[in-house]
Amino acid sequence: MKYGLIGAKLGHSFSPEIHKLIGDYEYVTAEMNEKELDSFLRDRDFLGVNVTIPYKQTVMKYLDETDSRAERIGAVNTIVNRNGRLCGYNTDYFGAAALLRRTGLDIKGKRVLILGTGGTCKTMSAVVSDMGAEKTVRVSRRGGDGAVKYEDAVKLCCDAQVIINTTPVGMYPDIRGCPIDISAFGDLEGVADVVYNPLSTELVRRTKLRGLKADGGLYMLAAQAVYASALFRGVPVQEDIIEKVYNGVRREKQNIVLIGMPSSGKTTVGRLIAEKTGRRFIDCDEKIVGRCGKSIPEIFAEQGEEGFRRIERQVISDLTKEQGVVIATGGGAVLNSENVFDLKANGRLFLLDRPPEKLISTPDRPLSADRAAIEKMYHERKSKYLLAADSVIPSAGEPQQAAELILEEFKK
Repeated sequence: MKYGLIGAKLGHSFSPEIHKLIGDYEYVTAEMNEKELDSFLRDRDFLGVNVTIPYKQTVMKYLDETDSRAERIGAVNTIVNRNGRLCGYNTDYFGAAALLRRTGLDIKGKRVLILGTGGTCKTMSAVVSDMGAEKTVRVSRRGGDGAVKYEDAVKLCCDAQVIINTTPVGMYPDIRGCPIDISAFGDLEGVADVVYNPLSTELVRRTKLRGLKADGGLYMLAAQAVYASALFRGVPVQEDIIEKVYNGVRREKQNIVLIGMPSSGKTTVGRLIAEKTGRRFIDCDEKIVGRCGKSIPEIFAEQGEEGFRRIERQVISDLTKEQGVVIATGGGAVLNSENVFDLKANGRLFLLDRPPEKLISTPDRPLSADRAAIEKMYHERKSKYLLAADSVIPSAGEPQQAAELILEEFKK
């Protein structure tokens, strides 16, 4: 290994893709248990590595030299091998500060709640202290060592203005997790979550639903990687490429999700986008038919709309973990707010807005089998489509034109 990432479980990592955007060098991931970690660091057969959960504190005993900032924090996430001497740094510090700034959270004079007690928690504690936080409280499952338990945090720290999650709760593959119920914090101004896979965790999405500032950890990951790469290669830090790296990885991982009325062109446009981008295309209605072994009219006839929506909900729930794909939803998918919530974990939702006079009624669509039904449905659903959409795309013309508009918007 020349450069890479070491940790216990790395199936969720975006680091190789990020470093590929930073420079032309080999960067791999290596999962290790503690015994393997010991051998790896004693052998010193690498040029530079990043360190992640749960070894950011463990690795410090193997180092010949530790940067003053990393020493103060008590955690290392970057190790550089300089002629056999292992030198430790904490580039997470710069990444964490960049994330908080990007999220728009003004920490000065604020009461901050930090979830977790590991190396990233120590880093965040140092960052918010340097940013002038009035008060910082750490939260852990067991409490002790200066931290309070989760149940006590709700009682003792309900006036927290900023919550920062440094735990792996909500991280792929267990993306349903949410470390804390934010409804108990009436003074809350925003949330930062270091988890970056999914792109938007349940905690981040629930915070945004309340109209508060929130962001996941991808920007932190990109920023710290730029700093780590500079240390690996012995070159100046290029802060100006952080945004480019972040946007590049986000576009690669984010799903393009199409919503809209029946016959608005979601499947046709979705297939065109998939062909243009080399992405996999997923049609929710086809998934439902495949799961049931029956056509949609047959499902409606046997189970009614309620039964169909139950199956649709299961299919969309299963798609929550997908990344980098194109998804065409059924016309009624947005009727269930949980579907929209799940699709936004890794997706950007594009509404194909086709005028009602151009929508076509067909007998294979049970709820829009005639002109009167489809026009009534359009007016009933329009507000829900607009509420769910991240972008609205006119769809009165050719499908090719709509596909190009979506891709142009997606690249912004």
